[in-house]
Amino acid sequence: MTKRLKIAIQSKGRLAEESLDLLQACGIKFRRSKDKLFWYGENFPLDVIRLRDDDIPQVMNAGVCELGIVGENVAAEVRYELEKLGKSVEFELLEALGFGRCRLSIAAPEGGVFETLASLNGKTIATSYPYILSAFLKDNDVQANVVELKGSVEIAPSLGVADAIADLVSTGSTLVAHRLAELDVMLQSEAGLYQSMCEKTVEQQELIDRLLLRIRGYQSAQASKYVMLHAPKNKIDAITAILPGVETPTLMNLEHDEERVALHAVCKEGVFWGHLEELKEAGASAILVLPVEKMLG
Repeated sequence: MTKRLKIAIQSKGRLAEESLDLLQACGIKFRRSKDKLFWYGENFPLDVIRLRDDDIPQVMNAGVCELGIVGENVAAEVRYELEKLGKSVEFELLEALGFGRCRLSIAAPEGGVFETLASLNGKTIATSYPYILSAFLKDNDVQANVVELKGSVEIAPSLGVADAIADLVSTGSTLVAHRLAELDVMLQSEAGLYQSMCEKTVEQQELIDRLLLRIRGYQSAQASKYVMLHAPKNKIDAITAILPGVETPTLMNLEHDEERVALHAVCKEGVFWGHLEELKEAGASAILVLPVEKMLG
């Protein structure tokens, strides 16, 4: 009997929803427990455990879960913490997932005396990421006091708790609302599929490879478009050159038309109105752009 895989994802928030959406888009159907913290994979031997984000790297490190989806910021903070404590890091990134993008930045009150990272020497910085911040300051030869806060980091300067902050930035609207300006970016982050480096059976590794293949296929499909058009035979090369991210198009003869062919192609990049206008000018007609639902290379 194949030993089932366990994957840890966040229990709530945007990353939780997008993680479940990804797994379901990979064709996996789940049956939920009453408390909704455990999801049983019905058609694929993968079970979901929903945890706090900072617990996900820890359970992978302990070998409790073979897989986890978590932001790179959280994984990096736990990695630095384990290294600081002299413990081994037993998880690694398998695939960046392209959602949950943000950055971990240092910010200070706008219009103030702090305009560069170096100006924070001897000052106090509040953050929920003390290990990442400490490592970043050390790498940049800045000696500052680090104060750990679990929430509402952005209000620390106005309360007099700290001179600056190090916090996640997505749109930047929170910084603007609290009159803070970014001084430096410590880390660019997005959600990632991580795996525990614990020992796995051959069957489990095969399941991980299958899941990764599905995820990559889904990601490729999301970024791709299927383009169909009619092209003059003497303009095929010019039209193909306009199509973004295309490899080799498929050409088919048109009935009762010896001057043109039907051209079908998968574009692995976005197809925009500008591309369609260029195709039209190059002689293409009957241009149709369709989404791609599933794709395997």
